[in-house]
Amino acid sequence: MRYATIVLSWSDGRINSLDERFARSDAVSIASIRYLNPIREDRYVELVELRGDLDRARELLADCVEAIEYDVAGEDGHGVAYVQCRIVDPIDDLLSILREHEIVLDWPMTYVDTEQARGLEMTAFGTSRSIQRAAAALPDGIDLELRQLGEYEPGAEQFSPGLTDRQRDLFEFALSEGYYEVPRETTHRELAARLDLATATVSEHLQRIESKLAAAYASATR
Repeated sequence: MRYATIVLSWSDGRINSLDERFARSDAVSIASIRYLNPIREDRYVELVELRGDLDRARELLADCVEAIEYDVAGEDGHGVAYVQCRIVDPIDDLLSILREHEIVLDWPMTYVDTEQARGLEMTAFGTSRSIQRAAAALPDGIDLELRQLGEYEPGAEQFSPGLTDRQRDLFEFALSEGYYEVPRETTHRELAARLDLATATVSEHLQRIESKLAAAYASATR
């Protein structure tokens, strides 16, 4: 069995109108898709991780024509939304490809910024042939960036957070600078200054890294 960690990005910059609304908001964002599953031919449910103003998230969901039903839980700028949505392209295309080529996804799928656009990073499992055919079946307008490819080894991959090279470099730098010591020996601002990055960029990347590490730990200990 093989695995591939990939990033999918869309030429128009969005996966659906819900993503488009959140991407345009400065108050709240979707950090990851924790789970997504079709429940009938014309609709699916997803569990999304939110960062920011949760009341604004409820307003955006209420205004989204694709969202049939939703509920938001959380506090202090971190939350989760359960959303039942109508299936439209390109979600319909992706779900069809997963079914047809018998691809299994590892959760969560994480939103990342690519050089061209906002994308979704995910890890897919299958045979070499099924992964290749699924990649070839992607419709026009969806770009694929391969980040990792290899043979799945239960002992080695069971606790694999799937960090990108950039995320791994940042995580290792934060470790070396004592960010994860108790008490902490550095801050987001100090890390950003040493790396010549914006403080908000470092903060967002570390949150995504920690989310992946937590998800990998939860998966490994089930």
